Amino acid sequence: MTEKIAIFGSAFNPPTRGHASVIEQLTHFDRVLLVPSYKHAWGKSMASFEQRCQWVDAFIHDLNMPQASCCRLEAELGKNGDAVTTYMLLTALQAHYCHADLTFVVGPDNLLKFGQFAHSEQILARWSVLGMPESVNVRSTYIRDRLAKGLSVDDLTTPSVAEQLSDTAFSFSD
Repeated sequence: MTEKIAIFGSAFNPPTRGHASVIEQLTHFDRVLLVPSYKHAWGKSMASFEQRCQWVDAFIHDLNMPQASCCRLEAELGKNGDAVTTYMLLTALQAHYCHADLTFVVGPDNLLKFGQFAHSEQILARWSVLGMPESVNVRSTYIRDRLAKGLSVDDLTTPSVAEQLSDTAFSFSD
């Protein structure tokens, strides 16, 4: 039987209950790879890649989804300072998981912009793309805004991520 892998890429800057509401709908996949952007293709300012990977690891722990893992492949693909596109990522993942069926999962915000993705037509021709609605409308921006005001984010993310966000000093721009 062919392994079915969902790939959910995001800035995860930081991970939110909105992300969780999408990921929790992916339990029918054998493997769910959460892929933090290494360098955002559209120039978004983010916390360091390692910090966001730590948040994603804590997030996965809280979700208690054994088939989910943090995929750090974008760091290797972007090591020369270039932005990593979805096409580059999927091509590299397909080479690694050569016999798997890959499905790229997009949230509602990126589904509307999918035509702007580099090589979007080739992605659609080669892989499945699954638009997933979020049942909880929480954006990372909401968390960053609350943190800037010194407010709690416990209701916007998972417990371990909220604890890390309140316990450490970090910058949301590299």
